[in-house]
Order: sequence, then structure tokens, then C-alpha cells
Amino acid sequence: MISVISQRSSLTFLVITVLTFLAASSAPTPLYQVYQDNLHFSAAMLTAIFGVYALSLLAALLTVGSLSDYLGRKPVIFAALLLNIVAMLLFINADSTVYLLAARALQGFATGTATAVLSATLLDTDRVRGPMLNSLAPMLGMASGGLGSGLLVEYAPRPTQLIYFILLGLMMLQAVYVWRLSETVSRIPGALKSLAPTLHVPSQARRALWLAMPLNVAVWALGGFFSSLAPSLVRVATGSTSHLIGGGLVAVVTLSGAVMIYSLRNRAADKVMRLSAVLMAIGVSLLLVAVQTASLWLFFVASVIAGFGFGGGFMGSVRSIVGLALPHERAGLMSAFYVLSYLAFCVPALVAGNLSRVFGLVVTTDGYAAVLILLAVGALGGQLWQGSARSRAAA
Repeated sequence: MISVISQRSSLTFLVITVLTFLAASSAPTPLYQVYQDNLHFSAAMLTAIFGVYALSLLAALLTVGSLSDYLGRKPVIFAALLLNIVAMLLFINADSTVYLLAARALQGFATGTATAVLSATLLDTDRVRGPMLNSLAPMLGMASGGLGSGLLVEYAPRPTQLIYFILLGLMMLQAVYVWRLSETVSRIPGALKSLAPTLHVPSQARRALWLAMPLNVAVWALGGFFSSLAPSLVRVATGSTSHLIGGGLVAVVTLSGAVMIYSLRNRAADKVMRLSAVLMAIGVSLLLVAVQTASLWLFFVASVIAGFGFGGGFMGSVRSIVGLALPHERAGLMSAFYVLSYLAFCVPALVAGNLSRVFGLVVTTDGYAAVLILLAVGALGGQLWQGSARSRAAA
């Protein structure tokens, strides 16, 4: 039994560790322009460097996502920290795109491993606050990583290394401290068998999952765009060369998402999804206006509104499906959900990066935004139709 004091300490450590992993994941975003200027690579290579992270994260979710159920939480958290420590060392020494690709691939696998085990450990440690912390901590982590990296790049020395040295130090301390945690699960046989990639969506949750997908795809595709191409877009559209812009946009979107999650945490999932679809469509539409008018302030206003849709759409999608699975079906359902989500996170951004070589970044953004708006409007229509069907059934 975990004491109150040790439970509080454990929660604090776990939240800080989640923040560190997600901060590291968004730290390269403000540096992409620096890397492009120094290493002279294209927007397509930039999205490849971004995309390999998401694909590696997917691979981790599919293979080692449930490993901690068999080996225990602490060894898997420790292994994820070690992998990310090596990734930070690769970033620190990166002098070519090969280093950047390797660093992002390793970082993606480490983050995917950590996402699964840290989420489970938070729920093990506190069933009441765990779900909320699981939703808020990643958002706050991405915001702090993007904004903190942008500030260091703009005002501190050694812009391509300092943020990684700071993260490296935090991870080394966490790798030592993790062994002080109380283990929350017992070791059981079957670890090797659990590595086989599997996806399972319970039959009773399939309809809700597909109804949630249009909005969820729009949400994650928006996140992928802001994490990869948005800093370059601001530079092209407005001429701004500040490295704070890229990190600032990521911070604005994720912090707005966190505000939305906390504010609507007690609202029904269908109402949250309807509101989020509207906010997503409005925010992305304003983003198009910002591009055409080269308005930097409107970029940030649009990012706030789109961020509300981002956070609410994510929370509403999860809540609309997770209650439909039996306890032994939840892991499979959430694995399927996150696989679809991370495919939406990386594939559209990779396609956009390649299309930008042919059509230019502004025209590509117009098309990307149009697809997001159509998905949001389609999601709103689906939710309204579902609500109407429920009303007719009740009558």
C-alpha cells in the first residue's frame, strides 16, 4: 500500500517525467529553421525528420506498449529514459540529417514506450487524478518544450545544443530516481509474446470509433502541421525570422488545448466534440486568412481557437469510446485509437512536405487547411445526426 506522502512524491515524479518526455518531443520544432539554414535541406526532408519520430512512436505503441504489465513499471520507465538520453546525445552532436533522423527515430520509440508505461503508472498510483493528469501533462510538456526551446534559441548561446543538455540532465536524474518508486504491478510471464503487434477494437465500440475519427484525424493532423511546417509557413508568409514564433505557436495550441480539457472535463463527450468541431473549423479558417494577409497577430489568434478545438476534440474522442470497452478490452481499443491518431499526426504532414516542393508552402497550406475544415464540418454533421437519431429513438 502506497502511503499518502510517497503517493504524492510518486505523482510529482511521474508528472515531471511525462513533461520531460513531451517537452523533448517538441523541443526540435523551433530549431528546424536553424537546422535547415545550417544543413541546407528541403521542406520534404524536414517533414521526414518530423515523420520518423511519429512512425517510431507508433512502432513502440504496437510492440512494447503493454510490456510493463509483464516486466513491471520501473524497468520499462528506466529503459525509455535510457533511450531518450541517447537521443539527446545524438541531438547535441547532430551535424547532418543522418544524425537528426537517428535522434528523432530513437526519441520517438522512447516516447512511445514512455507514453504507455507512464500513463499506466499514473492510473495505478491515483485512479482519481490519474486520468486528468494523463490528459494535461502531455499538453503542458509540449508547450514548455516548444516555448522553452524557442527562448533559448533566440537569446541563449549554443542554440542547437543547450536545450538538449538541459533535458539530458533532467533525464539522468529521473533515471536514478525511478528506482525509488514503489512497483505497482507484479512481474508475470508472457513478456516476449506481448511484443507481437496486435490491434483489437471491441465490436460494441467500432461505430463510436468511426464516428469519432473525422474530428480526431483533424485534431492530430493539425498537431502534426504545427509541429513540422508551421514555423516555415510563418517565415514564408510574414517574413518573420524569430525562432520564438515556431515554439510560441506550438505552446499556444497546446496550452489552449489544456485549458479546453480542464474547462470541459465534466461535460458530455458529444457536446464537447460538437463545440470542438466548430472551433476547429473557425480556427483553421482564420489561419488561412492570416496566411493571405501576412498577419502575425492573427496567426496567434487562429492558433488559440484551433487549439481549443484540438484539446476538446482529443478529449471528446477518447471519452466517446473508452467507456464502451470492457476492462480487458481497453488496452487493445486505446492502442488502435492511438495508432490511427499518430498516423493522422505524421502522414498528412509528410504528404504536405513533399507537395510543398511542387506547389509551394502557401498553396499546400491552403489545401491542407481545406481538408481539415471539411473533416471538422463532417464530424459536426455526424455528431448532430447521431444526436438526432438518439432523440428519435427516445421518442
